[in-house]
Amino acid sequence: MSEILNQDNPLAALKELPEADLPQLAEELRDVIVKTVAETGGHLASSLGVVELTIALHRVFDSPTDKIVWDVGHQAYAHKLLTGRYARFSTLRQLNGISGFPKRNESPHDCFDVGHSSTSIAAALGMATARDAKGLNKKVVAIIGDGSLTAGLAFESLNQAGHLKKDLLVILNDNEMSISPNVGALSSFFSRQMTSDFFVRLKRETETFLDSVPKIGKDLRRLAKKAEEAVKGFLTPGMLFEAFDFDYVGPINGHKLDELIQTLENITNMDGPVLMHVVTKKGKGYPPAEENPGLYHGVGPFDPVTGEVQKGSGNLPSYTSVFGKTLTELAEKDDRIVAITAAMLEGTGLKSFAERFPERFFDVGIAEQHAVTFAAGMATQGLKPVLAIYSTFLQRAYDNVVLDVCLQKLPVTFALDRGGLVGADGPTHHGVFDFSYLRHIPNMTFMVPRDENYLRHAMATALAFDGPFAYRYPRGTGTGVTAEKPRQLAVGKGEKLRDGKDGVIFAVGALITDALAAAETLAGDGHDFAVVDPVYLKPLDKELLVAEAVRTGFVVTIEENALQGGFGSAVLELFCEEGLTVPVKRIGLPDKFIEQGTQTELRARCGLDVEGIVATIKGALGKD
Repeated sequence: MSEILNQDNPLAALKELPEADLPQLAEELRDVIVKTVAETGGHLASSLGVVELTIALHRVFDSPTDKIVWDVGHQAYAHKLLTGRYARFSTLRQLNGISGFPKRNESPHDCFDVGHSSTSIAAALGMATARDAKGLNKKVVAIIGDGSLTAGLAFESLNQAGHLKKDLLVILNDNEMSISPNVGALSSFFSRQMTSDFFVRLKRETETFLDSVPKIGKDLRRLAKKAEEAVKGFLTPGMLFEAFDFDYVGPINGHKLDELIQTLENITNMDGPVLMHVVTKKGKGYPPAEENPGLYHGVGPFDPVTGEVQKGSGNLPSYTSVFGKTLTELAEKDDRIVAITAAMLEGTGLKSFAERFPERFFDVGIAEQHAVTFAAGMATQGLKPVLAIYSTFLQRAYDNVVLDVCLQKLPVTFALDRGGLVGADGPTHHGVFDFSYLRHIPNMTFMVPRDENYLRHAMATALAFDGPFAYRYPRGTGTGVTAEKPRQLAVGKGEKLRDGKDGVIFAVGALITDALAAAETLAGDGHDFAVVDPVYLKPLDKELLVAEAVRTGFVVTIEENALQGGFGSAVLELFCEEGLTVPVKRIGLPDKFIEQGTQTELRARCGLDVEGIVATIKGALGKD
């Protein structure tokens, strides 16, 4: 079957392939996905789970004329292979390679950029509405997972889609929530029959006939509708979606190609919004991923034969693990501490906390807005909620942070994991805007720890602080400092780490290490730079920063954040308020979205490694 994937138009070959050969194609797709992700890392279990569904979709629909919108995009690897990217698939998630997510600029078959969850139904509904406005005849399909369906955005989209009665197919990929207790031969058979041409035609003719009966016709139609819903409710779990005015179809076995294809073909003849419920198994076809889908959800390189994940170099703890261990340690001494995550238990390091304090741990699902306001409600009653969340995901709850936490000056702690450049997941996951979108909110205090110990100190300080408090830390391992007991730090006080007379470097967070190394390199060339860790992004240590700027006469700011509105901007604002005219060179991320690559590669490309920092400073000094 590999000759199909190698063709310029593999979808045309797929449509001509005998149906008996489709299972072999599914096996080969899985083989390519496993071998590639074993080298590059990536979202394995999700993609393996939808191989048959992907084949069926492209067998029945005509992409890119018909629009196929994948939610999140974790499961889109088979889609990429079937749409002409086999030759470049080995570059998956690599610098200058293909993305791990659907991207419109990568292929016409990727009709919407994704990376965050729960957007597919809204985007697909927008496409269907635009299609109708243009008078076109094409199908629009959204594929959404059960986890993504926990977000309010998904339900808002279902509600409008049902109201507008647009011709739209939503496929619920159910692989975890067990919302389908009636899966089985009877349910599957019933769903296929309910979507057949005969049944759909009979239903329409019956409705037309009942409407024509004088006086009692409408009442008879309502009774018939109730009878249909009763039968569906008995045999299928679709009443929730029927309430949104969707025709519910399912559950369908997501690994039986003949059932998938037949049902999809039947649905193409139906009008209005339809929800097709497909039951799949994460990691299907690769035993290690089937047995441990959580580990292989987002996995690094591994041995494809044994499934053993490669260990990173050295034994340094990750910032995430330091956070989880420290929060558990602090919670032992204060029973007011509670932890909240938005469907990222292991990703945020809260597994040990959840096991130790199950009654004080809350996973709200993919519902970041709810998570923030939920924490705010807890804080009003004397608890100390800690919301552990990726920086990029907190963007989805900005209004809740502003109005439900900061306006009320509530003591909610925001533990922002994956701050800065995160690597292979690319622009949807880089946490490079939090400086800009949090520091300007009144009542917010924001600390940026430079190493593992300062993360522990940030945690102790935040829990003792009477107001909103955020701290951000990067993805990956720490610096290897000897662990100290967490202690409260003075709020708004920075530290000078190196003296110098020719200028001063203000660097925040983990970039302090590179700033110190850059200062040493510059010293070797006769440029003596001091290095200051402001510790806090807000409030800034006005006294220290102004004094060092006046003393040295030249300031360099370094941050792993967008320059617009970031730390360097905060320093410029401070100097403006103080009437200080000192040259300032800002080093940070440019005004564009940063693509995927390793963290090391991306920092080098953006001039945020030691060599780049030195070169920029020399350039500002007029030296080469």
